[in-house]
Amino acid sequence: MSESEGNMRICVYPGSFDPFTVGHHDVLEHALAMFDCVYVSVLNNGMKHPVFSVDERVEMIQHMVDVEHMQKVVVGRFDGLLVDYVRSVGASYIIRGLRATMDFEYEFQINALNRHLAPDIDTVYFMARPEHSFLSSSGIREIGTMGGSIKGLVPESLEDIIVERLKKQPSDC
Repeated sequence: MSESEGNMRICVYPGSFDPFTVGHHDVLEHALAMFDCVYVSVLNNGMKHPVFSVDERVEMIQHMVDVEHMQKVVVGRFDGLLVDYVRSVGASYIIRGLRATMDFEYEFQINALNRHLAPDIDTVYFMARPEHSFLSSSGIREIGTMGGSIKGLVPESLEDIIVERLKKQPSDC
């Protein structure tokens, strides 16, 4: 259903989510407070070399959504241009999280390109809580691969799944 069909406020929260962190979860909670429907969408980016496959990431996020009874969330995946995907699901907004100055500069560039391609689609940014500002999926992967505890860094419903998968991942050392 498009936003105009039911006057719903629909957004897309895109990302690699390799893996989904408590910082991602925080952004999702903020989006749920503002929007009627949130599409959490895993980008299938051939230029990145993720630890978790796209299917694994979609399954993990769907598991979390089910466990937490997040009824306004649709989990999916997409290829290609984000703005095309946003339009295809009837959304008018993109959700992004910001951790630090480095994120702002990157997001500023991406927003300018998206606005050029689709001036009718707005991006909404949520600042990371200070306790989440240091989090990154790559840091969590490194900790987990080396046997460290990721408790409190990923949603509780995903911790065992992520730990088990990262144990199988060879470390770079």
